Amino acid sequence: MTTLSAENLSTLQAQGIELPSWAFGNSGTRFRVFPTPGTPRDPFEKIADAAQVHRHTALAPTVALHIPWDAVDDYAALRRHAEDLGVALGTVNSNTFQDEDYKFGALTHHDDRIRRKAIDHHLACIDIMDATGSRDLKIWLAEGSNYPGQNDMRARQDRLHDSLSRIYARLGDAQRLVLEYKFFEPAFYHTDVPDWGTSYVQVAALGEKAMVCLDTGHHAPGTNIEFIVMQLLRLGRLGSFDFNSRFYADDDLIVGAADPFQLFRILVEVVRGGGLNNPDVAFMLDQCHNIEDKIPGQIRSVLNVQEMTARALLLDRDALAAAQEENDVLTANAILMDAFQTDVRPQLATWRESRGLPADPMAAYLASGYARTIADERVGGVQAGWGA
Repeated sequence: MTTLSAENLSTLQAQGIELPSWAFGNSGTRFRVFPTPGTPRDPFEKIADAAQVHRHTALAPTVALHIPWDAVDDYAALRRHAEDLGVALGTVNSNTFQDEDYKFGALTHHDDRIRRKAIDHHLACIDIMDATGSRDLKIWLAEGSNYPGQNDMRARQDRLHDSLSRIYARLGDAQRLVLEYKFFEPAFYHTDVPDWGTSYVQVAALGEKAMVCLDTGHHAPGTNIEFIVMQLLRLGRLGSFDFNSRFYADDDLIVGAADPFQLFRILVEVVRGGGLNNPDVAFMLDQCHNIEDKIPGQIRSVLNVQEMTARALLLDRDALAAAQEENDVLTANAILMDAFQTDVRPQLATWRESRGLPADPMAAYLASGYARTIADERVGGVQAGWGA
């Protein structure tokens, strides 16, 4: 099958990919953060930019916040602002990696004062969720050690469980805790949550409202990420994705840029495991636009996810299952490759037009004049950045 069916298109129409507010601010590397014209100066302007992505693609109905980068005096007002622009506020991301107190840990720290400070920050994030209507509290921890013998690794795991338990107890009935993992950086000898297994063990001990977040850039080279996707879906613990691309480590590049085939394989498992358009599995981007323009970068990413989802939906699963049953290795692989190599872009462009959307969202945005407008209007003030 090389043509998207009405059922396929209906599935694609329901797809939503959350945008990260921080992707619209200035970001960069350890060497340089490059400013750009029109960069938002506050969370309200970040959300306005995110709304442009949704306006041109109908793929990005929610915007994630990062606290304290997106701290405001009135979160109810921020919520109304988003809704007025046709989007909603989504995941609230905590930050326990930039205060001086957290140099040697936050939720795992042996100093009860520092650990209490980190816990209280998360409780404040839940208060923000109450005001914004957000469901998920996402936690990524830059915690670990650089040298053998530096810390008691087991004690740190015990303290992590205790800290997470206190945070979990504050969640509302409809709220979730989502624990992200990353195999290294900034800690190099050991990381407290380095892999999906550690995240799974920690959240499973908390309860049904705790899930694992999978960031596609947070794995060692050669890791079979689609296997992890399969396993977490099978276990019912895949709470969210952070989509991006990497060549070396946590590069946070445009999703699908480094390895489109990997993105396809991941989405094949998402479809297979019932994760597509599943309200319990949140799709989100997590990117660092170092040199490219922010809004077009996000447009490109959500379109890349949509395109690879379409290809995954074209996979002839009955034929694939038959080939697998017969141990017909080459036929099974050919069936998978046929779906991956199908160019769905013309069909998607025609379908967008039928829904009143631009056939080419990128071209439509560039022609809209929005970039020129914000460059002229946002002169003065402090541009938003990722906080380094």
